[in-house]
Amino acid sequence: MRLAELSERSGVSTATIKYYLREGLLAPGRQINTTTAEYDDEHLRRLKLIRAMIQVGRVPVATVREVLGHVDDDSLPRTIRLGAAVWALPQVPEPDADDEFVQGARVAMEGVLESLGWTHAQSMTTISPSFRSLVVAAAALRRLGYDWSPEVLVPYARLMHQVAELDMDFMETHTSEAEKIEVAILGAVLVEPMLQALHRLAQEEESTRRYGYE
Repeated sequence: MRLAELSERSGVSTATIKYYLREGLLAPGRQINTTTAEYDDEHLRRLKLIRAMIQVGRVPVATVREVLGHVDDDSLPRTIRLGAAVWALPQVPEPDADDEFVQGARVAMEGVLESLGWTHAQSMTTISPSFRSLVVAAAALRRLGYDWSPEVLVPYARLMHQVAELDMDFMETHTSEAEKIEVAILGAVLVEPMLQALHRLAQEEESTRRYGYE
């Protein structure tokens, strides 16, 4: 397809597509002559991913470039590519290591991982942005006087592991390695807000069932 058709099918303006090409987010098309290039379904799929990350997920262009670099690095094993791509997405800042609430939360969350037997997660606690997010949230709750103990949190974590299994099952329905990683990225950017919304709707539903409207 030519640039105009790619624009029409993707919903992205030709000017924006040209910008993505200049920024290295989108691979060049097959050159037909000095002024015309041809694009295929791979370009269309990648363009939709870029659009979702930038326009919906509000991910900065520089970060998108970094993420896509990991997606396309087929020299790495899938787990490394997936982890590197997700870690490149915007994360919470590093918490103050001297904060007593952070220190307590870190110990407690390490206890959660140990209780679950999540050995890989345990080995990554010093560098994982996901673990950092967990500690930051737990520390904030402790600071407000609402401490979620490991005993309370572990059942939630087990439910999330079931969600992760569903994520991996869905990822495996796609054929290419790039598609699998792309699905994981879209999950981090778009599906997580959906799961959060479902969680809140479930709370509303359960609250109504238990307590009615009185």
